Amino acid sequence: MTHRPTSEFLTVMVERGYLADCTDMQALDQALTQGPVTAYIGYDATAASLHVGHLLNIMMLRWFQKTGNRPITLMGGGTTKVGDPSFRSEERPLLDAAAIQSNIDGMQQVFARYLDYGADGAVMLNNAEWLDDLNYLDFLRDIGRHFSVNRMLSFESVRSRLDREQSLSFLEFNYMILQAYDFLELYRRHGCRLQMGGSDQWGNIVNGIDLTRRVVDGAVWGLTSPLLTTSDGRKMGKSAGGAVWLNGAMLSPYEFWQFWRNTTDADVGRFLKLYTELPVAECDRLGALSGSGINDAKVILANEVTALLHGPDAAASAQATARAVFEQGGAGGDLEIVTLPRAEAADGISVAQMLVRTGIAPSGKEAKRLIAEGGLRLDNDPVTDPQRMLDADLIGDGIKVSVGKKKHRMLLLA
Repeated sequence: MTHRPTSEFLTVMVERGYLADCTDMQALDQALTQGPVTAYIGYDATAASLHVGHLLNIMMLRWFQKTGNRPITLMGGGTTKVGDPSFRSEERPLLDAAAIQSNIDGMQQVFARYLDYGADGAVMLNNAEWLDDLNYLDFLRDIGRHFSVNRMLSFESVRSRLDREQSLSFLEFNYMILQAYDFLELYRRHGCRLQMGGSDQWGNIVNGIDLTRRVVDGAVWGLTSPLLTTSDGRKMGKSAGGAVWLNGAMLSPYEFWQFWRNTTDADVGRFLKLYTELPVAECDRLGALSGSGINDAKVILANEVTALLHGPDAAASAQATARAVFEQGGAGGDLEIVTLPRAEAADGISVAQMLVRTGIAPSGKEAKRLIAEGGLRLDNDPVTDPQRMLDADLIGDGIKVSVGKKKHRMLLLA
């Protein structure tokens, strides 16, 4: 990066590690210093909740608004009917209109925690507003003629699929044209001049910029964030139990807090800068701690991130619960959260099955070996029978599972 930003927003993006690439950083920086800019990020409604993988870009929108600009959260009510093929090995399942709207309703709950949608504030839109009523022939003539199939085939997200000789349907191939059209419509309707997204969306973003410039000669830009992996190579937002959802009904604030508390030491400083609003210098200081100090920094990380999403009371409650369980486990205990679907415990589940289903033991054989060797306790009581049954009433609000002397998990029903 050769240009040193002067605008507050881009300065934050660079200092805190949000920036992967920008189509014209100098021009965007100048526009941001001259007055408010409108930017958007699109979210297809493929699930009932956003997950931690979306949180980095939500934080970008939050900083965008905090630095005096206007963010748009664009719900993909139209594009979800097609499905983004980017870096996927197969076509997404097609959802009907009712399922898409239900997912949008669930996703919208999160944005209000991070953005102000009051007068002259953030705007929430749905691209079905303009995509559902498109005339196909007019769209082909007026928009489709601006796209080169040769160039579209060169994008990495498409090429990687074709190189593996995996099918790419004509329906999916249209996705990048529709997303580009979103940018044009947002420019026309709302004066939107910046699209942001993950670096896997670079090709789609560039398409939208090119289309807008060709049709209306608008000055627009694109900015991407890095695709994060943890220091041990795992995709950010994944845990042993699956996706880390942002809706409290799908993942409790306590489990969300624990996800951040269990951050790898090497990731603490970086995550503090990306997912909290603590000053950069303080994030660096906390991330450089070691021993018990880095564990204290993880608690700060978990509290700050949970407070932003679920509120300070939920963060304080999660910390208090975690402390109680940790103290029950004894000094040096290593607290983790494991979950079991409530339906699996409804008719009872054996201790051995529970160990396998929650990932504590890799197989039933290993679970039985662990129990036979006296290595398992439930709420500090030794377990000797692998067929001992657990049910929803017994698990209740949580039961402590101890493996050996220092490994302690809290078993919860999801």
